[in-house]
Amino acid sequence: MNRHQLLRSLHETIEPRTYLETGVNRGASMALTRVPSIGVDPEFRVVSELQADVHLARTTSDEFFARRRPLAHLPVPVVDLAFVDGMHLAEYAMRDFLAIERFTLPTSVVVIDDMLPRTVEMANRQRTTLGWTGDVYKVADALRQLRPDLLVLDVDTHPTGTVVVLFPDARRDGVLEGYDEWVATEAVRPDPQPVPDAVLERTRALDPEVLLASPGWLRLADLRGSSRPGDDADVREAFSDLVGAGSARVG
Repeated sequence: MNRHQLLRSLHETIEPRTYLETGVNRGASMALTRVPSIGVDPEFRVVSELQADVHLARTTSDEFFARRRPLAHLPVPVVDLAFVDGMHLAEYAMRDFLAIERFTLPTSVVVIDDMLPRTVEMANRQRTTLGWTGDVYKVADALRQLRPDLLVLDVDTHPTGTVVVLFPDARRDGVLEGYDEWVATEAVRPDPQPVPDAVLERTRALDPEVLLASPGWLRLADLRGSSRPGDDADVREAFSDLVGAGSARVG
């Protein structure tokens, strides 16, 4: 299963009211949405047909989320499903996640692309290969260490892997304690990057079919109506199978 097939399945299963992505490029992932959506990319060149009410912001993520009401286009100021696929550098992807989290409920789902490079060369911060992930893979372990309240799941999608993040907490208001130290000591490092074997070999990655088989996805739409920031007990219970799978893959 590739990343777009995973996204399509999530759209169909969780029935999001809203969708947001960073890194629109040619519009292949944006073409999957059928709900009010926002795409952020300073250089998008959409060639795919978009079949939804979409606002395309030709700007950087940092500039977009600095706006007074960045989600003004949406019917509710909440992102139910998000896809992070912008700059292939760890600190940029982390900032995208933290910015999106400000507008989530515990029922929101964030998917981050390019998380499982196959080679060290693919993970270079300076592009040297045709298939290139950059060092975005670092975001997953950083979130596991600095935000243990989140469920961070590696997913074995083709070609460059994804990570699905559950149980976001908008009360954090985009602040990650330890962010500056992480950027200085882990995120911004000279090439080659120290890619863990568990990433290269995908030893802790879930089969996407196993991920999608969780009964929690079918409950999200109902839980969304009663969900409040920080009140994630019901959502955690719904995804208890994946919580166990994620715990088994930490380390």
